[in-house]
Amino acid sequence: MQKKVKKLNEADAVFYAGTGSISKELKVFYNPVMKLNRDISILLLNSIDKSNMQIADILAGSGIRTIRFAQELKKSKIRSIDANDISKTAASLIKKNVRLNNVGKITVHNKDANQFLLESNGFDYIDVDPFGSPNPFINSAVVRLARDGILAVTATDTSALAGSHENACKRKYWAKPLKNELMHEIGIRILIRKVQLIGAQFEKALIPVFSHASGHYYRVYFSCKKQKTKVDKLQKEHLFLLYCSRCLSIKKSHHNLDTCCKKKMIWAGPLWTGKLWDAKLVGKMFKNAKIANTELFNLLSIINKEVKINTLGFVDLHRLAKIRKKPVPKYDLLLKKIKKKGFKAAVTHFDITAIRTNIPIQKISLF
Repeated sequence: MQKKVKKLNEADAVFYAGTGSISKELKVFYNPVMKLNRDISILLLNSIDKSNMQIADILAGSGIRTIRFAQELKKSKIRSIDANDISKTAASLIKKNVRLNNVGKITVHNKDANQFLLESNGFDYIDVDPFGSPNPFINSAVVRLARDGILAVTATDTSALAGSHENACKRKYWAKPLKNELMHEIGIRILIRKVQLIGAQFEKALIPVFSHASGHYYRVYFSCKKQKTKVDKLQKEHLFLLYCSRCLSIKKSHHNLDTCCKKKMIWAGPLWTGKLWDAKLVGKMFKNAKIANTELFNLLSIINKEVKINTLGFVDLHRLAKIRKKPVPKYDLLLKKIKKKGFKAAVTHFDITAIRTNIPIQKISLF
C-alpha cells in the first residue's frame, strides 16, 4: 500500500515520492541508497564519446533519474528523454516532478516496460533498474537498443547471484554461483553472461564497459556492437571459474573438473571471464568525478587502479592469513612488495580486505 508522498531532494532535483518501506507493493518509492547508482549513470553518460542520445528509463518510479539526466547531462548529450512506469500513480507523479523542476525535455509514459520498449523506435541509452531481477526486461531492452548504444542493468536479487539461493541462480541466470569471498565478482560475471546470451540471439555483442557491486545490488553498463564476429568472440569468454579452498588459487576453464592441492577444485559458472571495465572510460570518469561527492569519488579512485589489473578474481588477505596461520599484513606494505617483484596489485572495490593482483598466489609472501 502506498505510504505518504513526501517532498524530497537529490542533487539539484526536488521531487515527490513515497516514504514507505521499499517493496514491490510500494508504487512510487525513493531509495536514497541508490543515489550512487544514479550518480554513476550521469557521470558515465557525460564521459562517453556519444552525443544527441535518445534516453529511456523504463522503470522510472518517481522520475528522479530522468530529471537529473535533464539537469546534469551536457546539453549536447540529449536528443530526447523518455520516462516510463506501469503505475498510473507513478506516471502522474513523474509529470508533477517534471513540472516542479521545470525540465521540459522529458516525455512521460504509463505502460508496461516491455510494451513501452517494443512500441518505440529504439534508444541509444536504456536504463533497466528494477526491484529484483532484470530478467523480465532484458529481451525487449536488447531488441530496442541502438547500434553503439549503452544498456544499463541493475540486479538487486543478489541472494541468488551471490550464492545464498543457488537453485534460484541456476533457474534465472543459467549458472552456478559460489558463496565465498569471491561471490560478488562471480555474481556480476554471471549476470553479464546472461545479458550477453540474450544479446547473442539478436547478433548484438554486449560488452561491459563499467561494472560495480555496491551494497545490495550489482550494476553493469554494456556497449552494444552489432557484429556476429564480436558476439562469437564474447562467447569464448563464457567459461568456468575454478577455486582451490586450500591455497586460494583461481583459474578459468572450459570444464568444471580439476584438482589443486590434492583436492577437487570448487567451481562456479559458466560466467563471463573477460574485462569488467573499459580502462579508457574509467580514466575519463575518474577525471570527471567531483571530489565533493565522496562516495562516488572513492569508488572511482579504487576502480581506476583496479581496472589496470585484468584478472579473474582476487585474494582476500584475511582468508589467506588464516590459511597460512599468519597475521594479516599491512596492505600498503604488501602492495609495495608485490610491485617490487614486477607484478601489479591494487585493492578491489568488491572487498576492502582483498587485493586484485597478477602475482601467482604461491608467490605472495605475507611477511
